Amino acid sequence: MNEDALARAIGELVEAPSRVAGQDGGVIDEVIEALDTGTLRVAGPNPDGTWTTNAWVKQAILLYFRRRDVEWIGDPLGATPAYYDKLPIKRNYEALGVRCVPPGVARYGSFLARNVILMPGYVNIGAYVDEGTMIDTWATVGSCAQIGKRVHLSGGVGIGGVLEPAQASPVIIEDDAFVGSRCIVVEGVRVEREAVLGAGVVLTGSTPIIDVRGAAPVTTKGRIPARAVVIPGTIPKRFPAGEYAVPCALIIGERSAQTDRKTSLTDALRDFGVSV
Repeated sequence: MNEDALARAIGELVEAPSRVAGQDGGVIDEVIEALDTGTLRVAGPNPDGTWTTNAWVKQAILLYFRRRDVEWIGDPLGATPAYYDKLPIKRNYEALGVRCVPPGVARYGSFLARNVILMPGYVNIGAYVDEGTMIDTWATVGSCAQIGKRVHLSGGVGIGGVLEPAQASPVIIEDDAFVGSRCIVVEGVRVEREAVLGAGVVLTGSTPIIDVRGAAPVTTKGRIPARAVVIPGTIPKRFPAGEYAVPCALIIGERSAQTDRKTSLTDALRDFGVSV
């Protein structure tokens, strides 16, 4: 089926969930297979730089869990790892052109493009990881997250999953972004291309993002602009019990658009003293 027909069929199953387990539910399997091969995405970029979320694809993922039973995947008594779950894991890394270091795990229904390196990390269903990206040790890519080309997710990074509600935007990390060690990016936050997040930055939908490059601070939420260099910070907030420091993210500089990516990153770290 084409995407319009798939979307209509999934919409009908949402309204009649009793049909999910039967033959009519085969369309759900078709959607998940398309996610696994990268021919379909939970969200995709538009020519004007915005992103569109396909809520019906997220609904198909939710229905897929209803369609499947928990079972042993692999041999629980054998030497190879076994899982007691509803979804298998990827095994076709050679065909994909992906390097997977044990015990790295990518669930069926996620997509890893050529030259991705998956260290002992985790990629969940619905996620899309584009060419040349590094998922470093103990980094996690949550459900439906969209990761661009040549992104570096450093050790211990947590990219949150946004599966429900279906219409909510997933976490988006655009091309050539660098996400430093132990960063957390959740709740549909978008990190635009070539941005640099220093170690320990926490970004939620409500985290104040304060641009301190000008004469006066400018506060936004939910989006890190392209080529921004960001570090963790705190701001004072008054509560009934007194004033306390609460987390924020500080935009302190910008990567040069005229320099090579590696040179630009090195310069950013040297110029602004960003920990990674």
